[in-house]
Amino acid sequence: MTALQVQLREASTKGELRRIRESGGIPGVVYGKGLAAPSKIAIDAKAFADMLKGNPYAVVDMDIPGAGKQPVMLSEMQRDPISRQVLHIDFRRIDINEKITTSARLDFTGESPGEKEGGMLQFVLHEVDIECYPKDIPDGIAADVSGLQMGDHLTVGDLSLPAGVTAVQDPETIIVAVLAPQKERSEEEVEALDDQAEEDRKHAEAALATEKD
Repeated sequence: MTALQVQLREASTKGELRRIRESGGIPGVVYGKGLAAPSKIAIDAKAFADMLKGNPYAVVDMDIPGAGKQPVMLSEMQRDPISRQVLHIDFRRIDINEKITTSARLDFTGESPGEKEGGMLQFVLHEVDIECYPKDIPDGIAADVSGLQMGDHLTVGDLSLPAGVTAVQDPETIIVAVLAPQKERSEEEVEALDDQAEEDRKHAEAALATEKD
């Protein structure tokens, strides 16, 4: 379990939040079952970036001053729409003995025969929503495209999930499809996949904004 050090912060004024960011930190809050009250925290931006590079959905062992080490997960992250700088983060304390709903990264493997014939892989999902105990959260889930011919697609139900992990999305949800070359593709086919990609992108963003306890 990744360990993460944080500091408590007192005020939530704009000046204080600006000072935290200018000194290389990110303001945030930790809430959830087992905590007497939400804790306002500041975390080192580099340490947080390293966590995101690993598995952003992993359980983190957070050392909270006054509350000790607590198992937490990233719940919500706010970014500046232009600079993409992380402005604020929410962590949720979890019970390691209870199943949780989270997301896992899809790792695409293999080479599609349809792609070799000139088709194009259309990636609709890059993550899948799962349910499992915190200890069973995978770093990633393999999505093998080596059996996809021209016009074929892979769905959530086609995935081979690790032991103890179940998908909570509709098993018919498309993950990736092999489209015919652009000139052979129907307008309806392109629009349908683009619409689903946009819908699933919004769904993935919402997955981090878990309802607060």
